[in-house]
Amino acid sequence: MTKLFHVSDVHFGAEDPAAIAWFSERVAAEKPDAVIMTGDLTMRATKSEFEDGGAWLSALGVPVTLEVGNHDIPYYWDPIRRLFSPYSRYAAVERMIERPLDVAGITVVPLKTTARAQWRWNWSKGKVSSGSLRRALAIIAAAPRDHLIFVAGHHPLIEGPVKGTARTRNGDTALAALARAGAHAVLSGHVHDPFDIPVARDDWQIRLIGAGTLSKRTRHSPPAFNEIRVNPDRTFETLVRTLSDEPKHRISETTAAMPSPRT
Repeated sequence: MTKLFHVSDVHFGAEDPAAIAWFSERVAAEKPDAVIMTGDLTMRATKSEFEDGGAWLSALGVPVTLEVGNHDIPYYWDPIRRLFSPYSRYAAVERMIERPLDVAGITVVPLKTTARAQWRWNWSKGKVSSGSLRRALAIIAAAPRDHLIFVAGHHPLIEGPVKGTARTRNGDTALAALARAGAHAVLSGHVHDPFDIPVARDDWQIRLIGAGTLSKRTRHSPPAFNEIRVNPDRTFETLVRTLSDEPKHRISETTAAMPSPRT
């Protein structure tokens, strides 16, 4: 069995120190095959927040891929840096950002869902550009034909079963394209509550998996991360781990993994 830890929205600068320490302890004790971090590592995209977040991720001692969240680019009151040098403070985590991973028959594909500017007031919401989607599809096409394909981005591509929203522009179009390419799941954060639901697109079932938060900015669940278990028969399930007395429990509405149309 392959074990992945899916964590999101840590928000260094507004992090929960107890939750951060708890996650580190779980990684050290259980040694997952990889950690997938789906964005909002920081709260205000400051240099010190990136340094703290980068040190934490580096100390985990396992392969890590990190997506960019809307809190990881400068805020609106810093428009010059937001528009022209939004990634200038990423040095501490640069090698992890949008890093494809191949882990025990699984290819993790990055998909950028943030935008420096949008034609709407709320720039914190998601957007999938044609270039971002094209890069993700190219990685999928190059992946081994028998691999499970997990796409990782910050914003849910469509609205899920939680109250938080992403309103991701071009999200449904991207989801359909990823389904046609044979992706098995899209991992995301942003809404701070966990979920795992199947969605049908073009006679293909793709799973939408959302992680909770390790920050103080909790919503409807305590600090949490996901444990994704992948079995040799290509089935996989999501278990929620919470910083509470609640035992870890499965939230997957299905565990099935359809044979890839890529094979």
